Amino acid sequence: MTEPVEKDSSKTTEVKKVVKNATDLQRLKLERLMKNPDKPVYIPEPRSDKKSPHVPEFVRNVMGSSAGAGSGEFHVYRHLRRKEYARQKHIQVKAEKELLEEAYRQKILENKQMAEGRTAKKRAKRLKRKKVLREKCKMSKKSNSTNSVSENESTSDDDDDQNKTEA
Repeated sequence: MTEPVEKDSSKTTEVKKVVKNATDLQRLKLERLMKNPDKPVYIPEPRSDKKSPHVPEFVRNVMGSSAGAGSGEFHVYRHLRRKEYARQKHIQVKAEKELLEEAYRQKILENKQMAEGRTAKKRAKRLKRKKVLREKCKMSKKSNSTNSVSENESTSDDDDDQNKTEA
């Protein structure tokens, strides 16, 4: 609902809008943005990929879950093992992602080349048709001009023949 509100100093009416749902809120925000189109709008960057925690390439104190280790060593071993598995998984996911991206780029390149080939073929066909039409037009103009000249000559010859027979 809108309610007119009067300001005493400027003598203008300002409409106060009540937001009832998300659509109204979005509409209000858009109207506010469109009031001043010259004002720059902040558009946040899209989220980048999940940053994996830095995992060292090698582990210095390699230990196992063998007998003779202290009671706290198993938890350390388990933590290192979990980190190593996470690192290997991250490497595999990254490799798969790179393969998919490369396949995508390759597919885009192939599609682009196919489109260019089709466009070139159609362009050649179009230019050929244009050339044929131009030649036909030139030929028809030449034939029309020679026909009109010969018609004019025949008409003048007919006039001369009529003048001679009358005289």
